[in-house]
Amino acid sequence: MKLFGREPALIIATVSAALSLVVSFGFDGLSAEQAAAVVAVISAVFAAATAAITRPVAPSAFTGLAAAGFALLAAYGFDVSQETVGAVNALVLAMLALLTRGQVSPARPPAGV
Repeated sequence: MKLFGREPALIIATVSAALSLVVSFGFDGLSAEQAAAVVAVISAVFAAATAAITRPVAPSAFTGLAAAGFALLAAYGFDVSQETVGAVNALVLAMLALLTRGQVSPARPPAGV
C-alpha cells in the first residue's frame, strides 16, 4: 500500500510533524502547555494510524509514545516556548520515522506480490 507513491508510515509522520508545527507557530492564544497537549494528541493519534497500517505494531506505537512524551516533557519539564515544543516534536518525529521505517512494512502486501 502506498500513499502518493510513498510508504504510508513516512507520509503520516510528515503530516503529524507539519500539524505539530502549525499548532506551535499558528496560534498565539495557546500557552506552551496547551500547545504541548495538542501536539501530544496529534502525535498519539497519527502514531495509532501508522500502527494500524503497518506490522509489527510495536515500533510505530513506540514512535508515537516517544513523540508525545517528548512534547509533554518539553512543555512541562522545561520552561520553553510553544515554538520550541513544536520544533522539538517535529525533529523527534522525523528521526523516529526514519528509524521506524526500516522496521515496519505495510499491513497488507501490495497487489500482485
